[in-house]
Amino acid sequence: MKAVRAWFDEQGFAEVETAILQVSPGNETHLHAPRTELTSGDGTRATRYLRTSPEFAAKKLLAAGEARIFEFARVFRDRERGDLHLPEFTMLEWYRADASYDAVMADTIVVIAHAAQATGIGRFSFRGRTADPFAEPELLTVAAAFERFAGIDLLGTINNGEGDRAALAAAAMPRVRVTDDDTWSDIFSKVLVEHVEPNLGQGRLTVLFEYPAPEAALARAKTADPCVAERFEVYACGVELANGFGELTDAAEQRRRFAADMDEKERRYGERYPLDEDFLAAVAAMPPSSGVALGFDRLVMLASGALRVDQVVWTPPAGET
Repeated sequence: MKAVRAWFDEQGFAEVETAILQVSPGNETHLHAPRTELTSGDGTRATRYLRTSPEFAAKKLLAAGEARIFEFARVFRDRERGDLHLPEFTMLEWYRADASYDAVMADTIVVIAHAAQATGIGRFSFRGRTADPFAEPELLTVAAAFERFAGIDLLGTINNGEGDRAALAAAAMPRVRVTDDDTWSDIFSKVLVEHVEPNLGQGRLTVLFEYPAPEAALARAKTADPCVAERFEVYACGVELANGFGELTDAAEQRRRFAADMDEKERRYGERYPLDEDFLAAVAAMPPSSGVALGFDRLVMLASGALRVDQVVWTPPAGET
């Protein structure tokens, strides 16, 4: 952490510390957050959530004029457990105003190398896979990865920025189990997890980029090809380490995406999270920016040679080991 913090300082970033309690923890379908209630002096109660990311707060700071910021943020995710997941963990996030997502993509490779250099490890290793964190990374589009590892023409299943569920189901059925209730995004995720991710970050880091438009989340569409978004992820040894965006600054489009995701969350899980109106106002006001969220505990796990993420936190959450 000291080495990474020093690098951000050298690059002119300001370290920030944003609030954990939020009006909305994030509005993606499959993100789940612990909730609590605050009680005021007059007994009035208000629901608040433990954040799943500092992203909403960080973008409010970008809208207020901050140009380069980073945070080692404590974040919370419900319904996620396993060797690579804890309900509470450290997310390293940083943002550059007036910078392309190529810039933060390059940042990510440097940050990973600095972590490896700090521990003295020459090669990451996890579950029989290895990756050299100092080697030139592999650059692979999502479409190329689906073609290479699953034989699927992914972009052929997208029309006007929307996924064609029937087309993807037909292409994926020989490779994954598809149920009647699966959406385009469900099928995409199954192929990604079962056939693509295990092949990423082998021998060197992989930067998986140009995510399809239906998986844009908070990223902007690519100007030259609206079928894909300015979104990337970085993998080592089949482990996802980072997720970055060329940030969406169209508040109306962000509201539309959030509303659709909350409708789907309610259909699946019987709950929805409120929209943070201050955040949406910030999206409209912030400059063109790019940002990255990196799972710092996962990076430390690989850089230290640990076998599970709970082995690298000082105090694993009670009952989680």
